[in-house]
Amino acid sequence: MEAKKEHILATGGLGYIGSHTVVELLKSGYEVTVIDNLDNSSLEVLNRIEELTSKMPNFYKGDVRDSEFLKDVFDKHAIDTVIHFAGLKAVGESCEKPTLYYDVNVVGSVRLIEAMVEHDVTRIVFSSSATVYGEPEELPISENSPIKPASPYGDTKMMVEKLLQSVSSSRPDLSIAILRYFNPVGAHQSGRIGENPKGTPNNLVPYITQVAVGKHQHLNVFGDDYNTVDGTGVRDYIHVCDLANAHLKAIEYLSTNSGFNIWNIGVGKGYSVLEMVNTFETINGVNIPYKILPRRPGDIDTCFADPKKANDELNWSAEFGLEEMVRDSWNWQKNNPDGYDA
Repeated sequence: MEAKKEHILATGGLGYIGSHTVVELLKSGYEVTVIDNLDNSSLEVLNRIEELTSKMPNFYKGDVRDSEFLKDVFDKHAIDTVIHFAGLKAVGESCEKPTLYYDVNVVGSVRLIEAMVEHDVTRIVFSSSATVYGEPEELPISENSPIKPASPYGDTKMMVEKLLQSVSSSRPDLSIAILRYFNPVGAHQSGRIGENPKGTPNNLVPYITQVAVGKHQHLNVFGDDYNTVDGTGVRDYIHVCDLANAHLKAIEYLSTNSGFNIWNIGVGKGYSVLEMVNTFETINGVNIPYKILPRRPGDIDTCFADPKKANDELNWSAEFGLEEMVRDSWNWQKNNPDGYDA
């Protein structure tokens, strides 16, 4: 008889990365409970998850900063592992509203860890970000590269990492995985779930797809004088389904290994803004007009990961390339021009 799969709690599990991971968890036989305050997500995602998996996760609307809410959820379910997606993630907004970012991202994480400790839950996978590295001194970026975030958002991710490391030092029985994401793009191949930014997108690919669907007249390209192949910034883009799979690999690792672990989750190769635009146009047959604007403060030439540690220790590697990333992004947007609000 097959052993019972673990019960996973996904905070922010209806968001972009969370929803794709929840789909893969359910397809792999895990029991899943999702908590989400719906600030940057939609209840419609639950219906799409059920449509894709023929399963419905347990769902509770609430905030990770609410200790009583967390206690109630942990009391109701025997959670084995937490995946902590919940948080705010816009660099620009974090500069305008730093106290909000510290409150949601740091205080929320403190409350979540308190609830875990109180209920003897010893495993957590944390959604961190390559923003903790700031401007890299060396390429590719390894897990040992210097940590020097350049925004309040990056600071909050660094602080939660340090919090988890401190908790790990005080509790040797804990198993902690830090996944430092590079630039998630793409969507589920079905076109039923994808990235659904509220307002003007902060990231390149959703902006491209919104230009393609007619929501914006053109793409703004900030700077064409970087020291790169075509003068535009180069980043490591990773398909969201590859990123979702990395969480499953991390859960498997934590089930047999205790301690504090950090992995970069990226492809290990960078693409420029114009390479992304040109590939999108070629693969999808859609024209993307763009305008060159001055550089933004804080933007850097090139950033890409060294994913070798994740390759070796998690037995994980990216399966999807740039063509699949832009194909699936457009498939999602053209079938859901207004996201989940249609």
